[in-house]
Amino acid sequence: MNITFRCDPALIDLLPRPAPAQAALPDWLRQMAPRVASPLHQRSIRSVKQCPPFVDAMALGFLVLLPCDVVVQDGVFSWDWPLPALALRHQPRSPLSFHVAEQVAGSPLAQGSQSVLKFNSFWTIELDPGWSLMVVHPVNRDDLPFRLITGLVDADHFNEVGINFPALWTEPGFNGVLPRGTPVAQCYPVPREAPSLVCEAMDSAHLQRADALAQQIMAGSGVYRRLHRRKRGPA
Repeated sequence: MNITFRCDPALIDLLPRPAPAQAALPDWLRQMAPRVASPLHQRSIRSVKQCPPFVDAMALGFLVLLPCDVVVQDGVFSWDWPLPALALRHQPRSPLSFHVAEQVAGSPLAQGSQSVLKFNSFWTIELDPGWSLMVVHPVNRDDLPFRLITGLVDADHFNEVGINFPALWTEPGFNGVLPRGTPVAQCYPVPREAPSLVCEAMDSAHLQRADALAQQIMAGSGVYRRLHRRKRGPA
């Protein structure tokens, strides 16, 4: 899979580049203890740091990063980001814009009269033919004061302009700085061809293998990680 990012020539040395998610795991995950004491179990147990599905989901695809510091004070967003003259006539110059509240009225996304935040894009994203781009909130990143709205874009065809990323601001009491490089979206390619779903009862061979694997799992930890997890490519 080739993923090609392009930007205005005047911004190529100013923008943080999209980062492989595997290389941009948050500090809190790195600092977590792999095992913690559990009064309920009366022993130490593994934390989510040792849960491969949890970590692998966070490491999937790439992250789009905030291009500059954004200051939030009493619900007001501001930034000091002097940009040079751009070659593109219709490229946004601000890191943020918004959708009016009426655009999500009647949906679970509605937050009264509050507008929907939009992270403007400064990179175009081109995928190989037959692939679409799934865009989600950075996985397991509930520490961020916003929640990205999930979207799917046919980026093998739509790739001449940037994809903007709408989000709900979830911490109205937040005052501080969203620093340059904050992940605003996690993206990964998905095939556009619809899967064929097959549902069937287990036969005797499947039953035997399921019982054997369940017994392995109950007998000791790390079965999935040691025997079934496949190595990821380099970040």
